[in-house]
Amino acid sequence: MRPFHLAFPVKDIESTRAFYGELLGLREGRSAPLWIDYDFHGHQISAHVKPEACRETEHNDVDGDDVPVRHFGLVVEWQAWHALADRLRARGARFLIEPHIRFQGKPGEQATFFVRDPSGNALEFKAFLDLGRMFATC
Repeated sequence: MRPFHLAFPVKDIESTRAFYGELLGLREGRSAPLWIDYDFHGHQISAHVKPEACRETEHNDVDGDDVPVRHFGLVVEWQAWHALADRLRARGARFLIEPHIRFQGKPGEQATFFVRDPSGNALEFKAFLDLGRMFATC
């Protein structure tokens, strides 16, 4: 699979570094006064300072969760998901949607949680016991 690239707005570089670099532990790539790149587990994400573009988004109900419509994230291995959730809890992260199992007992069963960065961007981290079921219909 080829890496993806995603650019998104942030309020400032300092809080972005604290969240993506320190809290999530992502490796910083190139940067300039108005943008910063991160290695998002082999993918490139670029945070661009544009405070006026930072806003919360609408939500949809997904299996009982109030999921932000605009979000991005990563599918990680099952044990890595649990380790990340535990690490974020230990560091006092606030979950937008607490870690839990969605679609329990159904073909699309997945572990999921959401966090919001300081600029309001929602990120979802999920895992499947069987990655082959990622696109299974529930």
